[in-house]
Amino acid sequence: MILLNLFSFQKIKSDIGDTMYQLRSLLHKDMIIDLKSTDKNSALEELVEVIGKSNIVTDKKNFLKEILKREKIISTGLGLGIAVPHVKIPSVKDFVIAIGRSKTGINFNAIDEKPVYIIVMIGASDAQAKEYIRLLAQLVIRLKRQDVRERIMKADSPQEIFEVLLSTIED
Repeated sequence: MILLNLFSFQKIKSDIGDTMYQLRSLLHKDMIIDLKSTDKNSALEELVEVIGKSNIVTDKKNFLKEILKREKIISTGLGLGIAVPHVKIPSVKDFVIAIGRSKTGINFNAIDEKPVYIIVMIGASDAQAKEYIRLLAQLVIRLKRQDVRERIMKADSPQEIFEVLLSTIED
């Protein structure tokens, strides 16, 4: 189990430059949606549907099962309105990311007990341990920035959310 905290972000932050290109290549505007769901499990199912359209995921049902299993262990609601549900499993060939935005907020049992508005779902192969941690850190470091979260929430479309996220890579 990966528990993310501020200390690990600082330690990893200085060592993530070599994976910046990777993050840029993993963000796709067709994998960013405005969520219709109002509860945690439905939102997770909605994002798995998006991820399942990728040929990178070979077993969408297993992906959903593992995401839900992971959430039962401990919520991936990190606070600040962010959740990062994630799994490393053999039925995922490479990294895949889907992003959902909830304009009303979803109870995610987040660490700060506040609703989640931005959900970044990540799937990875079970052979990508080191890169997986770096990718998680890259995304969370960006999403912890209040200006980025505000820009995502104010964006008029998934295309604009995509552009906001790309702009954080260039910062």
